[in-house]
Amino acid sequence: MALPDLIEIMPLQAPVSATITVPGSKSITNRALILSALAKGQTRLNGALWSEDTQVMTECLKTLGFEIEVAVDQHESCNRVITVMGRGGEIPNAGTSEAPLELFVGNAGTAARFLLALVCLGRGCYRLSGVPRMHERPKQSLVNALRDLGYCIDTENDRLPAVVHTNGPKAGRCSVNIDESSQFASALLLGAKVGGWEIELTGNNSDDSPYVEMTRSLIDSFPRDGGAFQVEPDASGGSYFWGADWLQRRCFTGTAMPIDVAHWPTSGWQIDARFADQTRSDSMPSLSRETDLGDAIMTAITLAPLAEAPVSFTELGRLRLQECERVEALRTELTRCGAKVMEEEDTLTIQPAAGGLHGAEIETYDDHRMAMCFSVLGLKTPGIKIKNPACVKKTFPNFFQKFAAAPPHGLGVEIRDGHNGQKLTGDRLFAA
Repeated sequence: MALPDLIEIMPLQAPVSATITVPGSKSITNRALILSALAKGQTRLNGALWSEDTQVMTECLKTLGFEIEVAVDQHESCNRVITVMGRGGEIPNAGTSEAPLELFVGNAGTAARFLLALVCLGRGCYRLSGVPRMHERPKQSLVNALRDLGYCIDTENDRLPAVVHTNGPKAGRCSVNIDESSQFASALLLGAKVGGWEIELTGNNSDDSPYVEMTRSLIDSFPRDGGAFQVEPDASGGSYFWGADWLQRRCFTGTAMPIDVAHWPTSGWQIDARFADQTRSDSMPSLSRETDLGDAIMTAITLAPLAEAPVSFTELGRLRLQECERVEALRTELTRCGAKVMEEEDTLTIQPAAGGLHGAEIETYDDHRMAMCFSVLGLKTPGIKIKNPACVKKTFPNFFQKFAAAPPHGLGVEIRDGHNGQKLTGDRLFAA
């Protein structure tokens, strides 16, 4: 049976000691899939995330003609060992102007942007489309850069759906602005060697964008002639359990029982790996989405009403352009729980909730991170109910199973059907 459309998170009644294994990084997995396809020979990706976003990427690469095998990972149920037969820069399949090859990317932003650049290396015609929200998300800077390189891209508003006409790699120079998304630059960088592209980055923090640096580091370390590559655990996904540890220390004063995340990344590739250090103290400093944390800043925002002092979260503009308008969504749902939140331009300032928060039915806006962030809040606040919890399948299908599993492999949280109060266990908590 599937997850109900409404679940209730029951607060922790006692401290727990746990070490949680989280699935592989979505950002690294989808970059590695593109690099594997462009490599020469067979590449085996160990610890690759297997979720909606990475399945979309895998299916699109198969549609493009790449041979891909997916095997069970013995260490984590939501990971896979993915073997890709690279074609050294060749894109095997293509369509025609009359019948473009169709690639459906769902709501996977990385897949949409990376594939838009990848298919330019092919020979023929491709049409990329997704869900309605994907058709709203920005692509203009990437589309303009690919056009500057000489590729023909038909689109009414520089967003998806888009039709790409190409006769193969075209060496050249382009400029791409990453103010709206660093994925524009990453998409170009992943195909730059095969395409012969020279890329200039513009926009705020273009020289030190953490996700662009992740892409460059992966390119430098990736086995271009085939081999094995280890995908590290997802730091954004780990932030929910570090957040649980922060809450536990506040709820149960003096407890020495920690919540830890196994195999925490130390490569420096994921900016959200800093989240563990951000939560070492009982109070959180002002945090920036551009320089301090990536998507994990949403976890910090959700916890901020329970901090000891006001916290400001700055440079949040990119959150407005993702799975939902996340700045507005966070403000709305925290306010629904009784938090005092001030939104000014791209900054949220959150006051301590002196009397605590109260329960509410949380609208998730079909956004996986909204569901997971507010589930963490439910570990402290009674009455938190999550609408459409299955949206976590985008990046973390077994998230609620990790919450409910007995320590030390889970938090031992009781999760109930939000309609009838029935306790949910096992497969009922998997987001399929």
